[in-house]
Amino acid sequence: MISVCMATYNGEKFIERQLSSILPQLSESDEVIIVDDSSKDNTIKLVEEMQKKDKRIKLIPNNPNLGVLKSFNKAMNLAQGDILFLCDQDDYWYENKVATVMKIFNEDPTVYLVSHDAEVKDNNLNLIDDSWDHYNTNKKTNSIVKTIIKNGYTGCMMAFRKELRDDTVDFPKKIQMHDQWLALVAMKNNYKIVNLENKLMAYIRHGDNVTGARRPVGEMIQGRINMATCILNYNKRMTKEKA
Repeated sequence: MISVCMATYNGEKFIERQLSSILPQLSESDEVIIVDDSSKDNTIKLVEEMQKKDKRIKLIPNNPNLGVLKSFNKAMNLAQGDILFLCDQDDYWYENKVATVMKIFNEDPTVYLVSHDAEVKDNNLNLIDDSWDHYNTNKKTNSIVKTIIKNGYTGCMMAFRKELRDDTVDFPKKIQMHDQWLALVAMKNNYKIVNLENKLMAYIRHGDNVTGARRPVGEMIQGRINMATCILNYNKRMTKEKA
């Protein structure tokens, strides 16, 4: 079973297109968990209309607004699937995304995390760059230190086994983004990670994106310090639990 985990906020311009790119790739037993973070536009109404036609969509409204991290954390913890795909509201999945990723999981049970590349496009699907990894100078690595210094993992281009979710049930309060934390926990647990070069979706840049936005230098430095502290504390907790 697959669970697609999405956090939405004021996504009325994008949500129908995104869901229409996802649902045909899923089986009848799969699900799309949507946690809406108190949208002020018609996002909830549009999702509810699609939900009437497709019961695989499960909508959970936040009240009050919890922020992107807690919303994704909530969606992940509600997911019933064996494999979880993270998903942004404003992107567009290519028709081979799910099949390509699932092939990796199905052929190798030791793989716990799969990430891939994407084409970067504007909201009209005009090409900006043929690779998000190139556009954002991402260098995916299995090094914890290097991943803390420069995170190469992007949540909406990641899927993972529920066991990794279970290892990260509650996100630490001080982490900046969930994707980096999931990758670091996978590395800390020596889980096998597969990084594909395939461009399996359009990563939409329209100026109002919640995820993928650049942060001030000072905030980035503090974020790295916080992330290093969190993974050290995670390591201490693991050591204590094994003792």
